Amino acid sequence: MKKTVIVTDSNSGMTQEMGRSLGVEVLPMPFTIGSETYFEGINLSQAEFYHKLEKDAAISTSQPSPEAVMSLWDQVLKEADEVVHIPMSSGLSGSCQTAVMLAEEYDGRVQVVDNHRISVTQYQSVLDALALRDAGCTAVQIKERLEKEGPESSIYIMVDTLKYLKRGGRITPAVAALGTLLRLKPVLQIQGGRLDTFAKARTVAQAKSIMIQAMKEDVQNRFGGLKGKPVWLEIAHTQNEEQAQLLKKELLAAFPGYVKVDIAPLSLSVACHIGPGALAVACSRKLVL
Repeated sequence: MKKTVIVTDSNSGMTQEMGRSLGVEVLPMPFTIGSETYFEGINLSQAEFYHKLEKDAAISTSQPSPEAVMSLWDQVLKEADEVVHIPMSSGLSGSCQTAVMLAEEYDGRVQVVDNHRISVTQYQSVLDALALRDAGCTAVQIKERLEKEGPESSIYIMVDTLKYLKRGGRITPAVAALGTLLRLKPVLQIQGGRLDTFAKARTVAQAKSIMIQAMKEDVQNRFGGLKGKPVWLEIAHTQNEEQAQLLKKELLAAFPGYVKVDIAPLSLSVACHIGPGALAVACSRKLVL
């Protein structure tokens, strides 16, 4: 049996330590802060990132360099036969397309998965890839399965402040000023790799209610209910652990009989664009081997 190694990037929320414990290689995403380059989970922690963000440091994200990607693959392939590389959605970054082009130089030994996921749903894809590998699937088979089931996921995100959407040019200063005046809490959605506006709320409570209702409709209409196509339920946040724990209780109440909801910080690449205080509810279809 071929030895297959799973590779992902830190947009999945998987830390270097978590990767080591699972036998997964995690490619750190680069950030430019001021004139210096930092790498998520290497020389930039969550705490350090938010401290710099709150100090209004100029922070920009970029994709890993081709050299960094190929260096990691080359190192892994010294002992492994093949690689399954699971980057963030091609709809949100060019890193996936870059990886696809680079993989052409590896004669099929590197399979790049474009399943349009990010954050906790991307993380779940990594766990699914491990399960498929352990069940005897090849890299090609894992890629095909993950891409087929990639759309079977959904994310809703409440943004607590409009400051960072304005800074990134995603909304105009006028819209940001009006939204701040009205104390709006935009709810965004990620479906199929696209980040779009979903709804507007006036309070955190209203935003949570909107997200939970949207998730209930997705589970019922897209997944056929929890008994039809079982799903994983997940919560993510940006420096908002207390509200995330409260949201977990509300989510469990909305899905009677469901006992497991994971909570994780949103990756810094996402946090850079939406700022602290955000909450997200996500689901992804459970893998059936």
